[in-house]
Amino acid sequence: MTFRLTLVAAAATSGRLGERFGDDRPLDPSGRRAAERAAPGLLPLAAAELRYCSPSPRSRETGLALGFTPLAQLALRDWDMGRWSGRTLADVMAREPRQVDAWLADPRSAPHGGEPLVAFITRVGRWLDTRPAEEHAKVLAVADPWVVRAALTYAIKAPPHCYWNVDVAPLSTVALTGRAGQWRLRVEGDTSG
Repeated sequence: MTFRLTLVAAAATSGRLGERFGDDRPLDPSGRRAAERAAPGLLPLAAAELRYCSPSPRSRETGLALGFTPLAQLALRDWDMGRWSGRTLADVMAREPRQVDAWLADPRSAPHGGEPLVAFITRVGRWLDTRPAEEHAKVLAVADPWVVRAALTYAIKAPPHCYWNVDVAPLSTVALTGRAGQWRLRVEGDTSG
């Protein structure tokens, strides 16, 4: 069976604090406004038979602001960054430069005590490959940008180190069509303005 999954990257949280590992903050007013501005352009996606989201506050709130009323999926949770959760990359680099270097160089390493990159990509890929859907069903998932990157890396069967070469803008969309292990990527656009 083939189906279509559209991934929508969650709106940004406050930029002034910097992007944080395992960011579980809700949308700030700017992120909420951005989602509300993007909603009319993404409205056709609300027709999806199944609508999911990452369990993070930012993904749930983005889904609601877009009018999708998504169901949270634990497998779509953000990358488990262990003791680095809530910290910025700059902060971690200043305190643990060798560990950051090892983490960036080896997708099987987890110096933060959380999930290695390969495990994160595999977890998201397993969710993707086990979607219960009718042939030609339309499925939607609002997810944290790191989750979208993991799904894309998995879908195109790229080596794990290619994860770092994928940029996902807040509120951008990408579609995957196919079935378990056989995905096609379709970039549909960036609605962030």
